[in-house]
Amino acid sequence: MPKHIARLAAGTVVALSLLTACSGGTGGTAEPPASGTPGSTSSDNSSSNGVPKVPAPLPTEKLLADPCSALSDSDVQALGLASPGKANDNTPRGCDWQSSDPELSSNGIVISPLPQNKNGLADTYSMKSSQAYFEPTQIAGYPAVFASAQDSRKSGACALVVGVTDQLTVAIVDGINKGKNHDNPCEPLTKIGTAMINHLKTES
Repeated sequence: MPKHIARLAAGTVVALSLLTACSGGTGGTAEPPASGTPGSTSSDNSSSNGVPKVPAPLPTEKLLADPCSALSDSDVQALGLASPGKANDNTPRGCDWQSSDPELSSNGIVISPLPQNKNGLADTYSMKSSQAYFEPTQIAGYPAVFASAQDSRKSGACALVVGVTDQLTVAIVDGINKGKNHDNPCEPLTKIGTAMINHLKTES
């Protein structure tokens, strides 16, 4: 394995481990919706503890069995990634993609479902106080959070957690060592997350 890819993989393992809640979770998804929670647009899209709810659960069976199915071949090409992705043996399991540009081959992403977080985004929100950055957002209409216990954004790394059901989140982590996105590594994750959600919508 090339050294730069090994570094990306090692960093991703650390980032994902810091995004995985301890066993037990928060149980937040079992709480009824509340009205008027900050940042919500309706009384149905946020639980009473302020955790945004998923508008419509996405199919995840194939994603859990094969994280490399998170993106279609056309998505991979459009995002400038090399196909096929390579499944890894990290915990949690994920799929690695490198840039298709030979000059940017040290850049890459990892997509990893987080089944350990049984309460979905509620578990991510439960770790808010321990994160170096925690920035809620929406990806293609689905709740998400830019978050990590280590802030490596100035070094070209960013982490995004997307709620695909109220019980499952998916982490997308990138490492941008070279190129225009080195100074803004979170921006590509929005495009990648959007492609993933749109692709999952087509799964039966």
